[in-house]
Amino acid sequence: QVQLIESGGGLVQAGGSLRLSCATSGRTFSVYNMGWFRQAPGKEREFLVAISWSGTGTRYATSVMGRFTISRDNAKNTVYLQMNSLKPEDTAVYYCAADRDTRRGLRVEMDDYDYWGQGTQVTVSS
Repeated sequence: QVQLIESGGGLVQAGGSLRLSCATSGRTFSVYNMGWFRQAPGKEREFLVAISWSGTGTRYATSVMGRFTISRDNAKNTVYLQMNSLKPEDTAVYYCAADRDTRRGLRVEMDDYDYWGQGTQVTVSS
């Protein structure tokens, strides 16, 4: 069983930055592809970005490309999401997720991910 714990959320003004972290338990973190999603009130959970198990491949949603950056440190069993130039529409609960099936590339559908964190709230004020 893999546990994921997000941290780093909070309140920030528009144009500001935050860095989210997702710490995972277990010895197999380095073989999972990892993703970040978010869910705003009244909306479906939305794919943001994914990173390959090695860290060499990434895939971004167009809504965050150029503003958000994903990275990972396999030695620390942690994946990060650096968020810059934040906008009020970025307000949401942010989730990290782990995909065990790395043979299928970097995936964007929620159902393709096997493990989820509890989420961390990000609020961007105007």
